Amino acid sequence: LLSQPCWSEYLTTRIEQNMVVNCTCPISECHAQPTAAFICSIISSEDIIAKYEKALLRGYVECCSNLTWCTNPQGCDQILLKDGLGYGAACSKCSWISCFNCNFPEAHYPASCSHMSHMTCAKCNHGFCWRCLKPWRPTHKDYYNCSAKVSKAAWQEKRFQDYNERCTFHHHAREFAMSLRNRVSSISEMPKIRTLTFVLDACKVLEQARKVLAYSCVYSYYNQDTEIMDIVEQQTESLELHTNAL
Repeated sequence: LLSQPCWSEYLTTRIEQNMVVNCTCPISECHAQPTAAFICSIISSEDIIAKYEKALLRGYVECCSNLTWCTNPQGCDQILLKDGLGYGAACSKCSWISCFNCNFPEAHYPASCSHMSHMTCAKCNHGFCWRCLKPWRPTHKDYYNCSAKVSKAAWQEKRFQDYNERCTFHHHAREFAMSLRNRVSSISEMPKIRTLTFVLDACKVLEQARKVLAYSCVYSYYNQDTEIMDIVEQQTESLELHTNAL
């Protein structure tokens, strides 16, 4: 039998290495798993116990197909229930809106999930990322020099660059709105400052509008229906006009 100090060192190491979930007895002939009660009775450090509890929680969330962590890139430890929320689920803690139908970290309406992965040249099948333009597969030396007509390739390149620049602009403007909201929030906490709730609400509206405008660029780039696009472009232009005014 292992002594308590041996168990303590063994379990502490497993917890520190994030390998405690489903760990077994260190004796090779024994496949028994230490229970939570046993581990808590052996480990005296509160910090190590806290890490163990977090590991249990992570393991539980990863095992449940209907649970996931908030995808906010700024960090959030909220657990979300995916059932019935589609791709527009808002976190109750940080208000970040996640997409559960694809691996993109946030909701991207009106662009579809297939729009958010990558782009592929219809002539040579070269794939590249929408956001960073880096190859989706190993480097393609002749980026636009396919066997397609040069004029058509140049037009497609110009069209992509136009939409990409607009998309990037709105993403940067959204980051500015988020930064502004954080600054206003810190000011509103100061004493003798009248409420600035209306300004914070305006910043949140700006963030949401800029996000929709950014992903509208993705949607517009892929959509080939002229009749639909006339309506979409009118709505986008109106939204952009009011957003800039705000």
